[in-house]
Amino acid sequence: MADLKIKSARECRYDEVSLGEVMLRIDPGDVPTARARTARIWHGGGETNLAEGLSYCFGLRTAVVTALVDDGVGRNIENQLREAGVDTSHIVWFNTTGRGKFTTDQKGTLHNGINFTWAGIGVLPSVTEYYRAHTPIRELKSFGDFDWKGLFARGVRWFHTGGIYTLISPTSGDVAIEAMQAAGEAGTFRSFDLNYRSKVEPDKERARKQNKRIVGLTDFLVGNQKDFEDALGEECRKVSKDEPFEIWLEAYSEMLRRVAKSYPDLKLIGTQLRGALSADRINWGAVLYDAVEDEVHQAVVRENVEIADRTGGGDSFASGVAAALMQGKTVSDAVQWGAAHGICVQSTPGDTTMVTQAQVEAEVKRAIAGGGVSALR
Repeated sequence: MADLKIKSARECRYDEVSLGEVMLRIDPGDVPTARARTARIWHGGGETNLAEGLSYCFGLRTAVVTALVDDGVGRNIENQLREAGVDTSHIVWFNTTGRGKFTTDQKGTLHNGINFTWAGIGVLPSVTEYYRAHTPIRELKSFGDFDWKGLFARGVRWFHTGGIYTLISPTSGDVAIEAMQAAGEAGTFRSFDLNYRSKVEPDKERARKQNKRIVGLTDFLVGNQKDFEDALGEECRKVSKDEPFEIWLEAYSEMLRRVAKSYPDLKLIGTQLRGALSADRINWGAVLYDAVEDEVHQAVVRENVEIADRTGGGDSFASGVAAALMQGKTVSDAVQWGAAHGICVQSTPGDTTMVTQAQVEAEVKRAIAGGGVSALR
């Protein structure tokens, strides 16, 4: 395994910092949103899910850089982050007085992002409906709205952002690039999740142009097969559905090597593999490509697993990988941790983790041994 040059914990204030949008999630439970009369309140966002996984599950020191309107919804999101151990001191708050640089009114001209996400069941798929067109995170601009150099001067081991945030507004990509450049100058390891969403940016060419700039500043790239095509324009050689998994993996590895050659600073490329059998039953695995050593590491594939909520599974895969690497594990171990954390998080409701590192390690052992799930008494 090549030296990834991840800073030591003792020289850094934070193990990880994420930049991205955080939304309040309204979850109607087992009733579709249109007929719901009650709901649970969660929160989430691709970048935040990674930071919270590292904090709550793996006990690492994390922070989130985002922007929120200072109202009840914003403070609810903050309180949920704090409950999970995430440092919220770097949130940019927009007051509702109409005064100052970061300000709005009280009629919702800017508002905190909200989504309604029904987890789906059986043949009815998960459905997420977003209300994010006027969120404060869209207003942040590069060169002045946030002191990136000051943050990284305090010591940050790992920095993460993603393709949802970078395409959410005309200025968000420039903010992400400024942050990635400052992280690189400070020697911070950088990850980026392609995480393409057509509801955020239907123009794939714009998405690809933006993402190519950011991937060039990335050490660890995350994305599924469709993300690579939609967000980077990198297509995998077509393989028949009747072909065994090994043939698909061979074709997929060819694409990963091509991506690594196009972006020579990449050290790792990670992919979660989700095959949906129904809304609440999946096959689940993961691949981690070590571009430095030209080795593909594969996690145990979990077949026909019942899940509670698929949202956040990919983010939790990435946080499992990050946790393993920051704890000195090998790349081979990291892909197993990522797959285990991803399936554990999908076994609980909401976007963010509700499990512990001990449960992740137990799931790694169970999957490798091929054992079942026993009751703990």
